[in-house]
Amino acid sequence: MALDHDLIGVESPPYDRGWSAKDTMLYALGVGAGVAELAFTTEKGQRVLPTFAVLAAQAPSGRRLGDFDPALLVHAEQAFELHRELPAAGGVRTTSKVTGIYDKGSGALVTSEARAVDQESGEPVITSRSAVFIRGEGGFGGDRGPRDELCTYGVTGRALLHAVAGSDPGRFGAMSGRFTSPVFPGESLTVSIWVDGSAVLFRTAKDDGTVVIDRGRAVISPRPGL
Repeated sequence: MALDHDLIGVESPPYDRGWSAKDTMLYALGVGAGVAELAFTTEKGQRVLPTFAVLAAQAPSGRRLGDFDPALLVHAEQAFELHRELPAAGGVRTTSKVTGIYDKGSGALVTSEARAVDQESGEPVITSRSAVFIRGEGGFGGDRGPRDELCTYGVTGRALLHAVAGSDPGRFGAMSGRFTSPVFPGESLTVSIWVDGSAVLFRTAKDDGTVVIDRGRAVISPRPGL
């Protein structure tokens, strides 16, 4: 069975997800937050690392994408936009949909989008976009598409937060990047950051120079009063 192209544009049923202050604290510790980052790792006045948004907005699609070997699937791209700062404990209602299935020859690129809103007010909280590459599922003659979980993503987001956003998650608006190589436990990472006008560009690499996140871009709001 090939990938189900009829899924494109079909919105999933709403899915409620909640989290506690312990969940967001453990996430911060899991991506390396240490003693100098008590705002994210202690209960008093606790704040949330922006990249937790990717986990908060995850939701089941409600339908199978198709019959394929999951071992042939790799996470290719991830982006998110925060419409407001996440609370230490809270919840969202998320709907998701497949936005495209593209023929890359050796495989298929499947793009999706999730929109998470406040469970009470219905106001937007998170927009998350991702892409997965499934080897062996290409060659169906379709559009090749535009040219242009996740500890590495979280570590990179944390570096951006402290280097560019003054450690203030309220200034962290959005982040996107393309995964280009796997990272294994214990490997060191270097995040290179360039500020280009209002845009913040970044790239994450291993010590041997292998780039693991490329084409990175973040949106950081100016400091209050500037």
